[in-house]
Amino acid sequence: MKAFAAGLSIVALSFAAVQAQQAGSSNPPPAAQLFASSADVTALIAKAKSEIKPGQPMVGLPILQLAPYRANLEYRVAVGPASIHEKDAEMFYVIEGSGTIVTGGSLNEERRTNPENRSGTGIQGGNSRRVAKGDFVMVPENTAHWFSTIDGTLVLMSLHLPHAAAH
Repeated sequence: MKAFAAGLSIVALSFAAVQAQQAGSSNPPPAAQLFASSADVTALIAKAKSEIKPGQPMVGLPILQLAPYRANLEYRVAVGPASIHEKDAEMFYVIEGSGTIVTGGSLNEERRTNPENRSGTGIQGGNSRRVAKGDFVMVPENTAHWFSTIDGTLVLMSLHLPHAAAH
């Protein structure tokens, strides 16, 4: 009976430890989303179009995710802020539309948006490149980037690629 009580105590303590650990983890990783059909992407575009508010330059929605990777749909109707991601490279694929992306240079009116990202009202210097349906763009980490013109609507897939830790 003592062995049973001791075993029950160990199970109860283990359960309590797991519960406490789960309660302390306020941001569990998002559930994996491993496939999106062209119909799913079309539905996301329609959803983004219906959710965008007047004066809002962009709506972003998740397409696929498998931590630490995430691919998002970006539905852009106007020029928004410029960005620098300090720990992620970012790859864009143009699904629909066209515009101009500026990479490099320095942020105008730079401000920190969170511990890993900076934002600005635009970019001084840098290289401009026209992009259109079917184009890919890779932006290395710590590189300013900004869509300086949007021709009507620009729909992108953006994939954040965390920097691999050095061995």
